[in-house]
Amino acid sequence: MSKKRYVQVGLGGRHRLFRDSVIETHKEKAEMVGLCDRNAGRLALSIAQAKEKVGVDIPGYAAEDFDRMLAETLPDCVIVTTQDSSHDDYICRAMKAGCDVVTEKPMTIDAERCQRIIDTQRETGRTCTVTFNYRYSPPRTQVKDLLMSGLIGEVHSVDFHWLLNTSHGADYYRRWHRNKANSGGLMVHKATHHFDLVNWWLSSVPERVMASGRRSFYTPQTAERYGLTERGERCTGCAEAKRCPFVLDMAGNETIRALYLDCESHDGYFRDRCVFSEEIDIEDTMNVLVDYANGVKMAYSLTSFSPWEGYIVTFAGSKGRIEHKCMESVYINADGSVPGQLDKEGTWTRVYLHGENPYEVDVWNAAGGHGGGDEPLQQDVFDPQGDDKYFRAADHRAGSWSILTGIAANESMARGTAVRIDELVTGLELPDYPAMPTAADVLPLWKKG
Repeated sequence: MSKKRYVQVGLGGRHRLFRDSVIETHKEKAEMVGLCDRNAGRLALSIAQAKEKVGVDIPGYAAEDFDRMLAETLPDCVIVTTQDSSHDDYICRAMKAGCDVVTEKPMTIDAERCQRIIDTQRETGRTCTVTFNYRYSPPRTQVKDLLMSGLIGEVHSVDFHWLLNTSHGADYYRRWHRNKANSGGLMVHKATHHFDLVNWWLSSVPERVMASGRRSFYTPQTAERYGLTERGERCTGCAEAKRCPFVLDMAGNETIRALYLDCESHDGYFRDRCVFSEEIDIEDTMNVLVDYANGVKMAYSLTSFSPWEGYIVTFAGSKGRIEHKCMESVYINADGSVPGQLDKEGTWTRVYLHGENPYEVDVWNAAGGHGGGDEPLQQDVFDPQGDDKYFRAADHRAGSWSILTGIAANESMARGTAVRIDELVTGLELPDYPAMPTAADVLPLWKKG
């Protein structure tokens, strides 16, 4: 059986997971035939790393030669791990060239770009896989399993609070993510994970969104309260570096130094800009209300300056409630550590049923990145094993519905009014989701005595 041919565009901190899955973990079925990036230093670094790992010289291409790469290497699939604002360009060019696509989340950052992907997919018939690793994390899959079982009956409401700590959370204000033109803000870049989880947990899609938010912590005023009065544009060379609790020492981290500090001369990108900069235009605290097509209501919040990282989610159903808390390890992007490992002591799931004593379930734990989700995601992308009763694989439809909540939230914050999803895009079909319990499935609710 011939191997599936892949190329990858975008060689920043997240790209190695996908590159190494192709060249090492799934090398019996996959082959990397091209690497592409706008930064010549990172391109050379990735080629050298691949050569060191597997002894193969993978052809490299500059960003402006992306189409030539497709013509010369004839890939079956393009892996897109570029800056969020360019996802749609590479996704659509790849599909029009006859390739399937695997893309990092978020699929794209605004309604216009989302519509372009929807239309291009319909025109070409190519597939676009969106890599939602949180669906594959065992504790999150277990929540889906409990909801599918009808344990708490029909779900009526969701209360969901996500917390980014001052290590990982602060990092979004140093990098290109700090500007909505690049990332769509945290409502899109980060919360696409969370909104996809809710869509998938509920087997439904959003209809109406109301949101508010502001930048209240990562501000010049906060820096002044810390006494950081002589701040520079970036951490490197900053007069306050020794006193600032948010300083990033790029030279002191081998992985970050190689990817970013050593590559600055090629494109002038600074990975360590000040988290208190005036140039930041994304929010750091957000609240969202969402109405879903199946009648469920959700209250959601995202805070990016918490002392711990993780989330608390509660499902209220016709027969009771599920409360789930998950704490994650401290890290920053591309620091060489495993991102988002579970803190087992801080992760639990409790069930409260009407007329019964509450109890705690044994959590489905797993080691590895993003709550143990990275490895099974890669397996499903590069070597799927057959039917999955949880329908964890996601395509452009799920990718669209996940970002549309965040896009609508951004629009709602700008307008001060609620936003309907059907105002944003047209022609978007529903994703494939497992069936969920209805009122008829879960009656009677409970028996007294």
